[in-house]
Amino acid sequence: RKISNFQLNDINSGDQHISEKNLKKNKYNLINFFASWCAPCRAEHKYLLNLSNENLEIKIIGINFKDKKINATNFLEELGNPYDFVGKDIDGKVSILFGIYGIPESILVNNDLTIIKKIIGPIDQIKYNDILKLIK
Repeated sequence: RKISNFQLNDINSGDQHISEKNLKKNKYNLINFFASWCAPCRAEHKYLLNLSNENLEIKIIGINFKDKKINATNFLEELGNPYDFVGKDIDGKVSILFGIYGIPESILVNNDLTIIKKIIGPIDQIKYNDILKLIK
């Protein structure tokens, strides 16, 4: 299955956005749905930071789910920001488009936007290792 026909507005301004065109530039993209109020999101965060610091051919797109901007910003300031882009999904419609049922969830796609793996629940060491195997 491929992803298509989406546009996400940046959490900080409505001017910047990301769409499938942007994702095609990257060898791999990990689209991660998160919220400041989500305890499992907090637990998985260190693995997202590791992925972003590994110098891999992957971009991490964060989609902030049904959250207040100030809470999301504080969450990223406190824990660090692994994301190359942070979009907002205030009403949950983007999540539905991606087939997300709960958070955290992540979707790994390649540069033709084919879904390689859907990761339900928080990324842990096992899921992190699975991601590394798929992108190396």
